[in-house]
Amino acid sequence: MIIGGIQWMTLLDYPGCVAATLFTAGCNFRCPFCHNSELVLPDLVTTIGVKLEADVFDELSERRGFLDAIVISGGEPTLQPDLLPVLSRIKSLGYLVKLDTNGSRPDVIQDILEKGLADYIAMDIKAPVYKYQQIAGVSVNTDRIQQSVSLIQRSAIQYEFRTTAAPGLSEGDLLRIGDWIAGSDAYWLQTFRAPSEKRLVDETCRESDALKKNDLEAVWNQLRDRFDGGGVRG
Repeated sequence: MIIGGIQWMTLLDYPGCVAATLFTAGCNFRCPFCHNSELVLPDLVTTIGVKLEADVFDELSERRGFLDAIVISGGEPTLQPDLLPVLSRIKSLGYLVKLDTNGSRPDVIQDILEKGLADYIAMDIKAPVYKYQQIAGVSVNTDRIQQSVSLIQRSAIQYEFRTTAAPGLSEGDLLRIGDWIAGSDAYWLQTFRAPSEKRLVDETCRESDALKKNDLEAVWNQLRDRFDGGGVRG
């Protein structure tokens, strides 16, 4: 597994748990608004990506009792050819595992679920189907996105879907997504942030208009009855 960074303690990435987050390097999307460009753009990935070494597992072993869970984020983790063995090794240490994914590889998600290698999955829903290519920055097979949604909805583990209110998404787009995934356990609407210290995949997004928190709260008021949990973040 090629990683681009480790956050050794977070209270935000796994609800209710003290967790560490491993950020995998490499992604098959090019979302213009993404502020993790160092994990996405090939020239930057080549510069910062390093192979996951045994000493990381040694550190994880030592932190048992302080950490409850490990989050595998990205980039897009399902692109990593050794993802399942890594998840298995983390589970063998007694940790809960959360996977963050864009849902583009339902075959990998299915394997993870069948083998019991994740306790929580968070999947990004980038846009309604008709606008997926624009928001993801590449051609996307939305049938595969739908397969992932269905697999996760049918799973017995904790999960959430989430959408960042990126430039180019309207309130109507978010309502369409809500119609699409209605009945899911949790759906989160997230405000778009463009941190000054981070490079965006497309820097022009920094000056682009995006929905504000009050806009998202208005959308959520129309959607809340369709989900068991969720809300607005950021």
